[in-house]
Amino acid sequence: MAPLDASLVRAVLLLLAAGLVMVYSASIAIAEASRLAGHQPHYYLVRHGIFLGVAAAAGFVAFQVPTSLWQRASPWLFLLGAVLLAAVLIPGVGREVNGSQRWLRLLGAGVQPSELVKLFAVLYAADYTVRKAAFMGSFRKGFLPLFAVMMLIGTLLLMEPDFGAFVVITTIAMGVLFLGGMNWRLFAALVVLLVLGFVLLIWVSPYRMQRIAVLLDPWSDPFGAGYQLSHALIAFGRGEWFGVGLGASVEKLLYLPEAHTDFLLAVIGEELGFAGVAAVLALLAWVVARAFAIGAQAARLERYYPALVAQGVGLWIGTQALINIGVNLGVLPTKGITLPLMSFGGSGLVANVAALAILLRVDFENRELMRGRAR
Repeated sequence: MAPLDASLVRAVLLLLAAGLVMVYSASIAIAEASRLAGHQPHYYLVRHGIFLGVAAAAGFVAFQVPTSLWQRASPWLFLLGAVLLAAVLIPGVGREVNGSQRWLRLLGAGVQPSELVKLFAVLYAADYTVRKAAFMGSFRKGFLPLFAVMMLIGTLLLMEPDFGAFVVITTIAMGVLFLGGMNWRLFAALVVLLVLGFVLLIWVSPYRMQRIAVLLDPWSDPFGAGYQLSHALIAFGRGEWFGVGLGASVEKLLYLPEAHTDFLLAVIGEELGFAGVAAVLALLAWVVARAFAIGAQAARLERYYPALVAQGVGLWIGTQALINIGVNLGVLPTKGITLPLMSFGGSGLVANVAALAILLRVDFENRELMRGRAR
C-alpha cells in the first residue's frame, strides 16, 4: 500500500503549478502599470513563487503533526484566530485595502487572518463535534455553544467587512455539525434561519443590495457597478471552447479588475477556453471528492476527529471554489473570495496548503492503521 493518496497529491500539484502560470499571465499588465510593483512584469510571479515556497514549508510542518495533537491544539488555535480578527479592527494595527480592513502586518508581510481562521474553524468544529457527540440532537447543548462562538467570529468578520469569509466559515461549522450527527430536522430548521439571516444582512446593506441588482443585470451599469462582472463575462465569451491562447487575454490588460486574484478564472476562461475551465473544475472536484473519501475511511476506522477534519477541509475547498466560480460566472454577487490553490495571495495559499497537508496526514494515519491491522 502506498504511503499517501498519489492522485490527490498530483491534483494539488497541478492546481498549484497552473495557478503560478495563470497568475503570471494575468498580472503582467497590472505589474507593468503599478508603481508599487516597480513597473516590473515579473513582480507578481516572483511574489507568488515566494508564497508557494512558504506554503510548501507550512505544509511540510503541518504534515509532521499527528492529528491527535491538532485536536488538542484546536481550541487555542481558534482563540488565536479570534484575537487576530479583533486586532485587524484596531486603528493603526489593521491595514485597509480596497475599503476593507482585513490585513495585519506581521514580520514585514501582510497577513489576512480570515484565511487562517477558515483552517482553525475546521479543526475546532471537528473537535467540538466529537466532544459533544452525545448532544448532537439537542439545540441547547449541541448547537447553541458553537453557534455563539461562530457568531462572535461572524461579528468580527462583518465589521471588516468580509461577508464572503463569514459565509465560508459558517458553512464549515454547520457542515461539520451535520456530518457529526446533528439531528436532521434541527439542521434543516437552522439552515432556514441562516438563509433568512443572510438575506437580512443583504437587505439592510445598500452596497450588498447594489451587488444583487448588478448580478441580475450587469449591463444596466457596465461602466459603474457592473463593470467588473461585465468584463468577466466578456472574457468567458471571448474564450469560447479552447481560448485565445495562453498569454493572449485582452481583459487582463487593465480592463478586468483583480484579474490575478478574485477573477483569475475569467482569465483562464479567456485564454484556455471552456476546456481550461473544465480542467480546473475537474481537479478541484477531485480534491474535494478525495477529502470526503479519506474522511469516510477514517470514520470506518473509528477515527472520528480526523474524519471530520478531512471532510471539513473538503467542505471548505468546495464551498470557496463554488463561490468564486459563481462570482466569475455571474451566478453569485461579487465577493472578495479567491480560487483555492490558484489565485494570488499568500495567506490563502498558505492556509489551503496547510489544510491539504493535514488532510494527507489523515490519509497517512489511515494507511498506517490499516497496515498495522493487516499484519
